[in-house]
Amino acid sequence: MTAGLTTVRAGALTTVQDAGRPGHAHLGVPRSGALDAPAMRLANRLLGNDPEVAVLETTLTGCALRPDRDVTVVVGGAPCPVKVDGRPAAWGAPVRVPAGAVLDVGTASAGVRSYVAVAGGVAARPVLGSRSTDLLSGLGPAPLRDGEVVAVGDPARPVPPQVSAPWPGPPAELVLPVRPGPRADWFSPAALRTLTSATYRVSPHSNRIGLRTEGPALERTSTGELPSEGMVLGAVQVPPDGRPVIFLHDHPTTGGYPVVAVVPEPALAAAAQAVAGTPVRFTLA
Repeated sequence: MTAGLTTVRAGALTTVQDAGRPGHAHLGVPRSGALDAPAMRLANRLLGNDPEVAVLETTLTGCALRPDRDVTVVVGGAPCPVKVDGRPAAWGAPVRVPAGAVLDVGTASAGVRSYVAVAGGVAARPVLGSRSTDLLSGLGPAPLRDGEVVAVGDPARPVPPQVSAPWPGPPAELVLPVRPGPRADWFSPAALRTLTSATYRVSPHSNRIGLRTEGPALERTSTGELPSEGMVLGAVQVPPDGRPVIFLHDHPTTGGYPVVAVVPEPALAAAAQAVAGTPVRFTLA
């Protein structure tokens, strides 16, 4: 029987995420998907799910859920307190939640995004092959609201015997390797040296669309207008204020500001867990 999770507390921003919907940029549709994909995959593996089935991605303040039948969950990603009906439960390992009990995923003690995986996976309706919420285009399920019921699929296999799993800690400093971008020649040599030598900080205005930075502005040598062109995941775009923005999974597929560099995708998982104020350094890959 399919389970339902009633949202007791939606939190600051809780969305459904899976591996995303790549291959639709020509339609103006971003990739979306879990920002910390390794955390999503590990949480799923601990439950016997396929690694990329849909989970819930919380932001800073967690969420609380009440299942209508017994379920097994793993809460991973950003460390946070986990309780079942007020009693402490394990973080980063399978937890049995009885029907009618409240699973409370608390505020992150470090990092930004926690992941709530459920045996059987979140069974939201797929759109273009993905169940992911896309904040930019509005595709996929809307962010969770109090009182909403989230469907859960039937487990495909039993939960494996519990084993300890290493969870990467959120970064105290975000070090992002970069390759030169298609518009690096729009910037002065001094600006390119600044990009790879200065220390920036994560701006509190960051979101799933992009990680904004605070720090020294990058000087452009070309002051002309750039026609909109394709944007890729990890593009380091420089808006008029000169502060780099790293495009994350809900990024626009085109843009008119120059891209000075590109961060390879494997390095972006750490960006998902970098809280506001975290130092950021760019290094040549």
